[in-house]
Amino acid sequence: MTYNTSSKIAGRDGLNYPTSNIFVQQIEITNGPPLTDLSSVPPAGRILALDPGTKRVGVAVCDELRITTRPLERITRESWKKLLTAVKSIVAELDAVALVIGLPLESDGTESPMSAEARDMARKFELSLSIPVFLQDERVTSYEAKSRLWGRGVDPRDAREMVDSEAASIILSDFLSRIQ
Repeated sequence: MTYNTSSKIAGRDGLNYPTSNIFVQQIEITNGPPLTDLSSVPPAGRILALDPGTKRVGVAVCDELRITTRPLERITRESWKKLLTAVKSIVAELDAVALVIGLPLESDGTESPMSAEARDMARKFELSLSIPVFLQDERVTSYEAKSRLWGRGVDPRDAREMVDSEAASIILSDFLSRIQ
């Protein structure tokens, strides 16, 4: 699902001007070119997405044609080394060609306390993996994930176990929309 919020940028004259989602994404994500330059997205193949949290990391993958996304089993976050090992294993098993990490921004687009953590995680993965790593705005994905799970009739107690990877699936869907 793509969030079509009416984004605006303040001009020199003090007026707000509408912008495209892609332009806003480039402004909001201020990492260097490797994390924001979409020209390095491989033209085909599976892409893996992570919804980083302090205790759990949601995981999702798309099909090779990048038409559908599906949540995978979440990863319990214990240490960087264990997280890296788990992600490397999934990348190898699924033959993923890129990794997308959710960037948790505040609703107004400013950095959240977890934004620095997600950026640091992305940089570490970029150094540790042989595939390109990207950041994707993940505002309200957890709420959307809960809504989707409840809409499918998943019991709220069971939804708690599934929400992180469902959110990763939404992050990946948004990223796929962005690169098309």
